[in-house]
Amino acid sequence: ITKPDIQHLLRRRGVKCTSGLVYQETRGALKIFLSQLIRNAVVYTDHRLMDHRTTLSAKDIVCGLRHSGKTLYGFGM
Repeated sequence: ITKPDIQHLLRRRGVKCTSGLVYQETRGALKIFLSQLIRNAVVYTDHRLMDHRTTLSAKDIVCGLRHSGKTLYGFGM
C-alpha cells in the first residue's frame, strides 16, 4: 500500500498532518489484519468437508470476518 493511499484514508478520517512513522505502522497493521483474515477464511474453507474446494469465495471471506468479530454487511449472509 502506497503512501498516497494511506494519506487518502487519513484525509477521509479528518487527519491533517501525519508523522513519517505512521506509514510503516499502517502497513504493518494492515498486513497483520489481512493475514489473520485469510487464515480464518482458509480454516473455514478447510472445515467444509462437502465442497473439496481450493478457491476462496466471497462467502468464505465474510465468514472469516464474522469469526474475527467484524461484520460486513451487503453480502446477503
